[in-house]
Amino acid sequence: MQENNGVLGSPRIHHAYELSSEEEDRLGSLFSQLDVNGDGRIDIKDLSEGLKKLNVPSSYAEILIQRADVNHSNDLSLAEFVNYVQEHEKRLLLVFHTLDANDDGKVDEMELRSSFERLGVHIDHEEAKRLLKRIVYSTGMDKDGTLDISFDEWRDYLLFHPSANLHDIILYWRHATNLDVGEDLSVPDDFSLEEWLSGKWWRHLVAGGVAGMVSRTCTAPLDRLKVFLQVHGGKQFKGWTTCFQYMLREGGVRSLWRGNGVNVVKIAPESALKFAAYEQAKRMVLQFGGSKERELTIYERFVAGSFAGGFSQTAIYPLEVLKTRLALRKTGQYSSIVDAARKIYRQEGLRSFYRGYVPNLLGILPYAGIDLAVYETLKKTYMQHHNQNTNPSIFVITACGAFSSTCGQIASYPLALVRTRLQAQVIVPGAVQTQPMTMVGLFRQILATEGAVGLYRGITPNFMKVAPAVSISYVVYEKCRQALGVSMT
Repeated sequence: MQENNGVLGSPRIHHAYELSSEEEDRLGSLFSQLDVNGDGRIDIKDLSEGLKKLNVPSSYAEILIQRADVNHSNDLSLAEFVNYVQEHEKRLLLVFHTLDANDDGKVDEMELRSSFERLGVHIDHEEAKRLLKRIVYSTGMDKDGTLDISFDEWRDYLLFHPSANLHDIILYWRHATNLDVGEDLSVPDDFSLEEWLSGKWWRHLVAGGVAGMVSRTCTAPLDRLKVFLQVHGGKQFKGWTTCFQYMLREGGVRSLWRGNGVNVVKIAPESALKFAAYEQAKRMVLQFGGSKERELTIYERFVAGSFAGGFSQTAIYPLEVLKTRLALRKTGQYSSIVDAARKIYRQEGLRSFYRGYVPNLLGILPYAGIDLAVYETLKKTYMQHHNQNTNPSIFVITACGAFSSTCGQIASYPLALVRTRLQAQVIVPGAVQTQPMTMVGLFRQILATEGAVGLYRGITPNFMKVAPAVSISYVVYEKCRQALGVSMT
């Protein structure tokens, strides 16, 4: 095997290291698989398509080209490819030796768990077994049926992963992407070291933000219907169909999107604040836990996520009040977002922009906690009952996310309903107030006049929007991340 002007020929490779004929065959065969168009060179298109066939994230293609392209030609010759692979395999070998405590050439479950513990990452017996299964099955080298891995299996599993750092490898194994389903209280996603260094973390955020804007706009009529039923459901409307008909009669089709402008505008500042607060909270949690070089536990993610959600909600809460008021407004009441803010401030004062803040803040805990716990439990259960050759598919991830979000909404919905009713109250200083102005008072009134079912007014359209929101969010996110050059890991 030889490189001659980019064409594979006789069985010699010109590079810095001598190879055995077996290694020449292995690397030559691998190069041929990645050289999709067969021109003897691997460009970004070849590598992206080739990695997809090998079930490797295509986003790694750009990183690999950058690191291996010695002559800056934006593609790889056989020699450049072989030199890169050899250097990467050397680093993987060093990591493997740190795992192989007894130097028997294999890593078993106990060695894997103890190595992770040294990094401050606790994994139980079942989790270690799943990781070993995934490596063994994905490489197709389970010859003796044992759950230990050789270096060849370890190397083949991680050959195209851009980092040989064990902590990054752990993140690669566990990483999953959460999609926006139109709620504001979910725990932010984690990013690997490679995503931080390559700058792709902000592309994930941009893609997620665009996906959120599109999905929220598409499901805005259902969101406005939910708000109407939360505030007026028990008094004016028998069901969601009569409420929908009223909205159409009062303002026409365009009125179904009232309040959506604020809902879209607040995505960017809220996401940025939540992300920044989450990263700071993670650092504090890790510092308090005594080890900075480890992954957060599910409980620590919950604490950090709840803090981030509370911080971002506090900062953008006036926009939440504006969204509710604009969704409930009658035709001609406000001419714009600024006009609405101006009139509310003049008539009701600054405090009106934080009405319902307490139940909103309290709702973060049950929503974020149950959403995260159910998501992790569902994904873990799925992985226990399926071959561990690949990560869960995006369909599984989105299904788990949709169900966990639904469970979180059920738990926190009464608080969300009370929050919305408090936001909707128009309280003019000096005027006689006929409705309770506090969270507890409103809870008591709803239970006394409407019963427990009154706390779940509007939940039907809320559930109706989950499936389309997840589907639209995923499709738009997928298109955006392709355009930005990132992938779902």
